[in-house]
Amino acid sequence: MTQPNGPVPRPGILDIAAYVGGEHSGHIRLASNEGALGPSPRAVEAYTNAAATLHRYPDGASAALRGAIAKRFNLDADRVVCGAGSDEIISLLIRSYAGPGDEVLYSQHGFLMYPIGAKSVGATPVTAPEDGLTASVDSLLARVTPRTKIVFLANPNNPTGTYLPASEVARLHAGLPANVILVIDAAYAEYMNREDYTAGEELVERFPNVVMTRTFSKIFALGSLRIGWAYGPAGIVDVLNRVRGPFNVSTAAHVAGIAAIEDVDFLERSRRHNETWRGWFAAEAEKLGLTVHPSVTNFILVDFKGQAAGKDDAEAARQFLKARGILVRQMPAYGLPSCLRVTIGTGEEMRAVADALKAFLEG
Repeated sequence: MTQPNGPVPRPGILDIAAYVGGEHSGHIRLASNEGALGPSPRAVEAYTNAAATLHRYPDGASAALRGAIAKRFNLDADRVVCGAGSDEIISLLIRSYAGPGDEVLYSQHGFLMYPIGAKSVGATPVTAPEDGLTASVDSLLARVTPRTKIVFLANPNNPTGTYLPASEVARLHAGLPANVILVIDAAYAEYMNREDYTAGEELVERFPNVVMTRTFSKIFALGSLRIGWAYGPAGIVDVLNRVRGPFNVSTAAHVAGIAAIEDVDFLERSRRHNETWRGWFAAEAEKLGLTVHPSVTNFILVDFKGQAAGKDDAEAARQFLKARGILVRQMPAYGLPSCLRVTIGTGEEMRAVADALKAFLEG
């Protein structure tokens, strides 16, 4: 907190509600959408082997990592930029293209880093209502003004677990002015298996005002290493490379990221595990009478609204689970106070959550 007569931050900084991540002190940690199976053994081996070179600066251009990303997703490596998690990429985009008097637009239940980033540069965050917990193209377009600089679309979205098909994303872009950047935050793209979905790379290839962001923190399970990346037009990538830190991705992150992205078998195993246990847990929660919002990601949004008095309190349920060593995520900051977000973990963990929810509701 700013002390009396001490330095005063820029206007708006103290209006920011600091981002609070999922708790991590429990035995079963299902609050942060981390990969259920942990990282690829090949990534762990690469990370361990990097220990001998910790005294060396990393490659500031992330050339090998960008090359591995480009090869895996059939992209142009020169148009890939890496960062310390996709959070940094989001922050760099906002810092580079928005400021006081500008607006940053996003969907009602979108990622909290969008408004935090906007306020940090003096821009105004603007939300657009959703349709059934799904981003609405019409609502977003209706809120575009001459002050709009960036539109963020998390697709799939955290914390709702919903997504827009490629045709709707294209319609959103078509309705935006040419000077507005559409940022498609595709952190959960690797979990998708829907034919009508793309992560947005085809729009990046065609237009100078579309950026796709991705992360290694979810299905690749490298959250602690902070690896994110963006694919964008050459002009925007050039700007991001000018403003990012010169060594913003460590050597350990480089080598582990390359090994993880090349381990296709482990990736497929992780995807199959997620689909199996997401379906199982959703069915078990519905058997308990809970409302389960459909999800295409590695988490499920569970709604306690409509339960019997005393059992309709999501926070009470969270505390009950926490007392049993199970951590899930509360949702008031996202405007969803009656919901808990539950990450898909191991089979044993999901059984434990289901049993605990049953005990809470029947107790």
